[in-house]
Amino acid sequence: MKNLELLLGISSVFVLFTSCKDEKKVQAQKSIDSYVVYVDSLENIESTDTVANWDEIDAAYQMKSTEAENALANLEQSEKEQARLNESKSKYEALKAKMEANMQVKNEIPATTTAASTRKSLKNTFFGDGKVGDDMNFNWVNKNNILEVYSNFVNTAQKNKDSYSREDWDEIKLMYEALDSRKITVEKEGLSGSDNTKIASLKVQFAPMFTLNRMGAKSDESAKAKK
Repeated sequence: MKNLELLLGISSVFVLFTSCKDEKKVQAQKSIDSYVVYVDSLENIESTDTVANWDEIDAAYQMKSTEAENALANLEQSEKEQARLNESKSKYEALKAKMEANMQVKNEIPATTTAASTRKSLKNTFFGDGKVGDDMNFNWVNKNNILEVYSNFVNTAQKNKDSYSREDWDEIKLMYEALDSRKITVEKEGLSGSDNTKIASLKVQFAPMFTLNRMGAKSDESAKAKK
């Protein structure tokens, strides 16, 4: 009787082990199939949608690709599945190359002078005519005027936030970071504690405004690209 119970116990463990092993195989196969299907599905997406949503597409691809590669370890005969992965990888690389070519053409706008003019206009709007050039030199900012400069900067962004494009917000960020770098020097030159506290409050006000509005501008551009 004891031998029978022992035998049954061993059998139960074996069945459980086999079941777990089979489950891993099933999950591994699902991961690989999901990866292959995902890559195939990308061929049916309009090129404009692919370009507009490339960051999300590539992030999903990288995740599925990693899962599929890891899944091979749970398959006993993985040569066939490895071949499927290689084929899908080749498809994706071809799609990526096509997408990058489309983006390059899209970005090669002959309006370089227009872009430069826009950057100059933003600098003049935020800091005053001619105050900041292409070298982003902020030596004119000192302990006596830095609070006013920050205040004007944040107020200008707040006032015009709905009219800025994603590229505008990127340029605004560069100007803001340059001003922040200058602030480090001004602090050493005797910036008062009171002004420093007020600047900190302005920075807290600007940060979420920048994040939300840049995201909104990017969403608007994506929506327009789909039309």
